[in-house]
Amino acid sequence: MTVRPPGGQGESASEIVAATGLVYRYPGSAQPAVVDLSLSVPEGEVFGLLGPNGAGKTTTIAMLTTLLRPAGGSLRVCGVDLLRKPHQVRRLIGLVPQDVALYPTLTVRENLRYFGRLFGMGGKDLNRRVEECLDLVGLRDHGALRIETCSGGMKRRANLAAGIVHRPRLLFLDEPTVGIDPQSRNTILENLARLRQQGMTLIYTTHHMEEAQQLCSRLAIIDGGRVIAAGLPEELIAAGEGCRNLEDLFLQLTGRQLRD
Repeated sequence: MTVRPPGGQGESASEIVAATGLVYRYPGSAQPAVVDLSLSVPEGEVFGLLGPNGAGKTTTIAMLTTLLRPAGGSLRVCGVDLLRKPHQVRRLIGLVPQDVALYPTLTVRENLRYFGRLFGMGGKDLNRRVEECLDLVGLRDHGALRIETCSGGMKRRANLAAGIVHRPRLLFLDEPTVGIDPQSRNTILENLARLRQQGMTLIYTTHHMEEAQQLCSRLAIIDGGRVIAAGLPEELIAAGEGCRNLEDLFLQLTGRQLRD
């Protein structure tokens, strides 16, 4: 099939992420984890970042969220040069990691208040926003529970609430539905669609191709540290020979060999 590389030849007004030629090599590694990666994410999208294990997704997300500094290339996030002003970028983004990143002995509500204060929120605005986030993820009646006593699905939903309490312009989600029951998964997907309707841009990683096809308005597939396909899901599927869905396309591009 014909692979369309993503943009990256200059940021347009609607581009919330513009990455060109990103490179990252972990110390002691013979090969770079990411090499010459370019990515363009329009504002207001749910953008899927897909790839097999070891493809470079986690490293890419770490660079986009200021956790790793690229060894080469240029990167603008929310209109800010991330390499020059990472602290400014951090105030504009949210991150929902794959592992639940909450304090287990604090309650759900206390966790949200804590993370809100880290972003300079306080007073009535913080209290109102905490309750809004609890409502969004269906946890208002469980806000007094300590995280360590919550079910897996409740922890995932609380993790999402913590990532959005400061009203980020851009939200990164790393497999937010892994290991949870269908009801919690459905609730999270509905919440993400609602966040997009409210104007938030989402960058979403998942191994569930059906989930990505349902949720993502645009996507990129990464393998070998490079973007190997990017565009509208329906157009990419149509361009793949004999592909009926996103999973067929993904396997066609990345192969069927086990990566673990």
